[in-house]
Amino acid sequence: MSRRPGLLRHTALLRRTALLRRTALLRRPRRFRRFRPRSLRSRLVLIACVLATSAVLVCQLAGLTVLRGWLTDQVDERLSHFRPPDRVARDMAEDRLRPPPPDPTLPSDFRVFFYDADGALLHASLGSGNGAGPRLPEREADLELTDGRPATVPAGGDGTDSGWRVLTHAGPDGTRTVVALPLDTVDGATTKLLWLSLGLGVAVAVGVITLGNGAVRLGLRPLTRVEQTAQRITDGALELSVPVPGPDTEVGRLGLALNTMLDRLRTALRRTENSEQRLRHFMADAGHELRTPLTAVQGFADLLLHEPDMPAARRQEAHALIARNAERMSRLVDDLLLLARLGDSAPAHREPVDLLSLTADAIATTAIRHPDRSITLEPLETPGAPGPAPDLAVVETPGDPHQLAQVLGNLLTNACTHTPPDSRVRVRVGAARVRTEGADSPGSGPPLPPGTPVCVVEVADDGPGIRPDEAPYVFDRFYRASPAADEGEPGTGLGLAIAAAIATAHGGRLELDNRPGEGCAFRLLLPDATPAPDDERRG
Repeated sequence: MSRRPGLLRHTALLRRTALLRRTALLRRPRRFRRFRPRSLRSRLVLIACVLATSAVLVCQLAGLTVLRGWLTDQVDERLSHFRPPDRVARDMAEDRLRPPPPDPTLPSDFRVFFYDADGALLHASLGSGNGAGPRLPEREADLELTDGRPATVPAGGDGTDSGWRVLTHAGPDGTRTVVALPLDTVDGATTKLLWLSLGLGVAVAVGVITLGNGAVRLGLRPLTRVEQTAQRITDGALELSVPVPGPDTEVGRLGLALNTMLDRLRTALRRTENSEQRLRHFMADAGHELRTPLTAVQGFADLLLHEPDMPAARRQEAHALIARNAERMSRLVDDLLLLARLGDSAPAHREPVDLLSLTADAIATTAIRHPDRSITLEPLETPGAPGPAPDLAVVETPGDPHQLAQVLGNLLTNACTHTPPDSRVRVRVGAARVRTEGADSPGSGPPLPPGTPVCVVEVADDGPGIRPDEAPYVFDRFYRASPAADEGEPGTGLGLAIAAAIATAHGGRLELDNRPGEGCAFRLLLPDATPAPDDERRG
């Protein structure tokens, strides 16, 4: 039990030590963060400097290795061609040969050492030189050299001299001869080359840093312009574009990509602004349209509450007005919900729709509501086509039949409501190609390309037409043209807006051909599912 506190203290100490080590490892990189290059230019210069200096040092190291090997081979070749006579080794072992004075017994810097038959190193040697010679062991048994194979041994004395290259030979009567050559020439040459390599590496590093900085700065100048322009765009100058120095370069492709992104961003911002503006106008118009019937309902309801003794006729009239305004609000809300569901998306349900049959049903439904109205179904006229007028034919388009029926019903109701009772309504159905002269007509959405095969349903009347200053706004939400003198209850101003939204969602267009004083024609253009040959589609 007495060991447990000590063990716990030891465990706590180990944990604290490990925590301190981890903390030190985490803090260590932060100390050197300020020394890291932050800009791309500095990184490129640093990388170029490291690569160039490394390449120079590697080349110099390879040359130094090759040079040292070649010089060592020269020394080994000299050693292999020199071997003292056997009698010299015997005489040295028997102490019958006195070493000559140091200068100049041998014509070179060779040194020769001997081991006697007992394996002891003889203190007498042949050769001259200022150094202490190689460091050889006193006993032959400690000599780790192979006969006939050169090896390098350190120099004797204080160790400041260069090493020695030695070669051993077996002598007579168990003696052994060691021939040595100094490596001071080899070490001197390699040392000079090493210092030269280091100096050259430093010079290359300084040159790369000095020249590379200017070269990289010049090369990154287009990227710097892109950065400055992007900063100005970030500050709010959205109308600017990134300069493109060359479409074939990386910076040029980056500039093109950024400009494309900026164009899409500007388009999205414009769409967002337009959508917000339309939403504000829409909410304001919806509030204005709902306020009138709500005020009427509230007023008549208050009248009924505060005047309980009201005559039956006035009470009936108040109830009728409340019901009429409530019905108007209901129709307005239904139209608003329909517009919200439509939006700009394509219809979820699509099938081949026979526009001729759909138009005939819409005419029959409208004739029941307006029995005194003259409504006729005719084939579409093709201007400039020779021969008699064509007959009615099946015309198919892909779409939602219920939504297209609502478009036709709105157009027919609009024609019957806003024209005098004696005005005729002509409905024409057929296939044609988009004409060039109709591109400037008021309509919903962008004009279709001329020559595009389309299915056409045209609702024309010979009424007074629409005023020229009001024609461009007939497809706007909650817009109502100036009412005629005999016009009944005004509508919600959403019928043509709903029809235009459905036409746009089907990939088509709703156009207005207005002739003030002579009538007007609303033309529904939809994609043709079965385009006819060119000789059957003209105009």
